Amino acid sequence: MALITFSSHMHKDKTVYAVAGSHRQTVLELAKEHHIPIDFGCGDGECGTCLVKVSSVDAKRSPMGAPLTDREIGVLKEMGHITQAQIDQMRVDDLCPTQWRLACQVVLRDEDVLIEYPSK
Repeated sequence: MALITFSSHMHKDKTVYAVAGSHRQTVLELAKEHHIPIDFGCGDGECGTCLVKVSSVDAKRSPMGAPLTDREIGVLKEMGHITQAQIDQMRVDDLCPTQWRLACQVVLRDEDVLIEYPSK
């Protein structure tokens, strides 16, 4: 199982277990399940309200974050959190080029991560 630590300057950090390898549960779904107040609007990857920063906590491993979804690419590019060059490189490397993600889109892998989010 992966350990997911949710962190906000307004709340005490909370670490939860996530089922590794399901490749279905999003960060937003996990947050809702554990009553973690990540703000969201549409929940469908179109508004950018659920923007979070995802960092690997294991310095010995390369980050394994899933590539951005098409919806994330559009929103993050519009918000200025990703460039076209980073998008092009992601398509070659098959790895996410930015720590900024949409909680409703990012699916967890077997990796311990820190999720930083602004509070409501």
